[in-house]
Amino acid sequence: MTQTADAERAARLRDELTDELVAGGRIVSPALDAAFRTVPREVFVPADTPLDVVYSVDNSVVTKTDEHGVPVSSISATYIQARMIEMAGVEPGMTVLEVGSGGYNAALLAEVVGTAGHVVSIDIDAEITDRARALLKRAGYGGRVTVLQADAEHPVPGFGAFDRILVTVGAWDIPPVWSDQLAPDGVLVVPLRMNGVTRTIAFRRDGDHLVSADVELAGFVPMQGRGEHSERTFLLPAPDGSHVKLQFDTGAPERLGMLDGALANEPVSVWSGVTFPNGVSFADLHLWLAAFLSGFCRIGAAPDTALARELGKTWFPFGAVAGDSFAYLAVRPRPPAEGPGIEFGATGYGAHAFTAAAALSEQIQAWDRGPRTCEPTFAFWPLGSYVGQLPGRSTVLPKRHGAVSISWNPAG
Repeated sequence: MTQTADAERAARLRDELTDELVAGGRIVSPALDAAFRTVPREVFVPADTPLDVVYSVDNSVVTKTDEHGVPVSSISATYIQARMIEMAGVEPGMTVLEVGSGGYNAALLAEVVGTAGHVVSIDIDAEITDRARALLKRAGYGGRVTVLQADAEHPVPGFGAFDRILVTVGAWDIPPVWSDQLAPDGVLVVPLRMNGVTRTIAFRRDGDHLVSADVELAGFVPMQGRGEHSERTFLLPAPDGSHVKLQFDTGAPERLGMLDGALANEPVSVWSGVTFPNGVSFADLHLWLAAFLSGFCRIGAAPDTALARELGKTWFPFGAVAGDSFAYLAVRPRPPAEGPGIEFGATGYGAHAFTAAAALSEQIQAWDRGPRTCEPTFAFWPLGSYVGQLPGRSTVLPKRHGAVSISWNPAG
C-alpha cells in the first residue's frame, strides 16, 4: 500500500472511530469531535502497529516495557481518552496539565483548548518525554504542548494554577501539589486505586476536600517515582507444584504462613443467590468487596492449572484471606428459569474454607440488598481535613496524603 493510500485509510478510520465514540456517548462536545478527526493517532504509536488497532475503540497500545516485559507506558484506549477529556470539561482557552506523557492525548487536548490555551505534559521517564516531544513536533503540536520531565509529586515549575489536571497513569494517592496547582473551580481527573480496584474519577473542590463529579471504569499502568505504591505479594504453594498468587494493596494479614497447606484441602463453595443477567455490569460488586471485605486481595494461579481455569471464569479474580483459609469470588450459571446469566458465590480453601467462603458470600448479599441499585460516590480528604458524617453505607481508606471515602446511598 502506498503512503498516500495509508494516509487516506487512516483518515477514514479516524472518522469511523469518531463516529463510534459519538454514537456511544463518549464524545459529546464539538471541540473534542473535531480533535479526534484531526489528530493522527498513528504518528504516536509504534510504527508496526496495524491501523485497525490504532483506531479501535478499546485497544491501548504499549509504547514501553520494563526488563521483565511489563508495560510501563502506553497510549490509552480511545474510549477512555475521550471520556476523561469530557469528564474534565476541557474548553477552549484553558491551561491543562497532563500527568503521564505519550503525545497523542496531549495533542487532543491542544486541539480542544485551541491556540488561546496551552497544554503541559509531564512524565518521570526522560525516554518517554523525549519521545513525546519529538512526536508532538512531527505532528505539528510542538509549540502548543510543553513537555517536561518531572515527578508528579512536585510542583510544575514555571506555571501557576491549571484549569484542568488529567492524570493518565494509575495513582494510589492524591499528592497535595495536585490540589495546590488546581484552579479554584478546576477539575482533577485521576485513575485512583482503592484497595486494588481502580476507578477513574473527576474531582471538584468542596471546601477543604474533593468530591466526585463523574466516574468511569478504567485502569492504567501504575505511577512511578514518589507516588509509586507497591503491592505485597504472597505465593501459596499448591500440591501439584504450582502456586497461587495473593496480592494485597493494603492490609495484608501478618501471619500469611498460616495458609501453607490450604490448597491440600478440598474446596468448599457457598452460593449467595445473587444473580445477574448476561450483559449487565457488576463491576461495583468488586469495589464493594474491596471496601468492606476483610483480608481482600487479588488472586491469580499459575497458567494451565485447574485453579487457573476456575479463576478465569470469574473475569476479575478477587477474594479474601481469613486466618488459615481463603476464598475467591466464584460464578456459576443461574437457574434456567431465570434466563441466561450468572449467580455469584465464593469458593474457599483451607481448614476453615466454609467460614471464609461464607464471609465473602454474605458481603455479596449485603451489596445486593441496596447498594447494588445506586452508583457509589467518592471524596478525597487531605491530611488535616475533617471527615464528617458520610451518607448511606460508607468506608474510609487511609492514604499517605489523606484518605478516600466511598459511599453507597440507595436513598440519595
